[in-house]
Amino acid sequence: MHELMPDGGVIRKLWIYEAQRYCDHLLRLDKASRRSRFGGAVADDCIRQHVDGSIMLDAVIHGFFVDGVLHGAAELRPIGARFSGEAEAAFSVEKPWQSHGVGSELLARTLLVARNRGIKFLRMHCLAENRRMQQLARKFDADLRFDFGSVIGEVTAPRPTPISVVREALSDGFGVTNALLDAQTRFFKPT
Repeated sequence: MHELMPDGGVIRKLWIYEAQRYCDHLLRLDKASRRSRFGGAVADDCIRQHVDGSIMLDAVIHGFFVDGVLHGAAELRPIGARFSGEAEAAFSVEKPWQSHGVGSELLARTLLVARNRGIKFLRMHCLAENRRMQQLARKFDADLRFDFGSVIGEVTAPRPTPISVVREALSDGFGVTNALLDAQTRFFKPT
């Protein structure tokens, strides 16, 4: 479940008070990565509005942290009615951390959370030229189809099991511990 992450990185869920970290990460994306994440060019203000909406909704966001700085994220957002069984996933990894397994681990965590919430279909939209995302989707057996210049990958999540629930709980426990240690480190860091 946990691949060795580059540079001592850690993947954990983001908490509501970390909205600014998520926003900072998305704003740091280079032009190509930002276009891939949002399916086109977006202004900084649009990113800020997106983060405000994501953090307050039913979205579950996993982040990839190195030394307390968020450098990658996976956002799982339900589609339609609360219990429709469908969700959309979106991924972003800053350029220096791409091609190091970060996206794969973020997708694995996202699939686990989707499974435990009864999500049957997980959609991942990407631009037709986004080969990296298409490769990631294929790695997890997504059915890909082309739709008006973009690619839609659909992954059918299996039903939750006691083991999948425990795996998520253990990851969350680790994540809380990591977040507390990170906060303590930042609090006591000499200025």
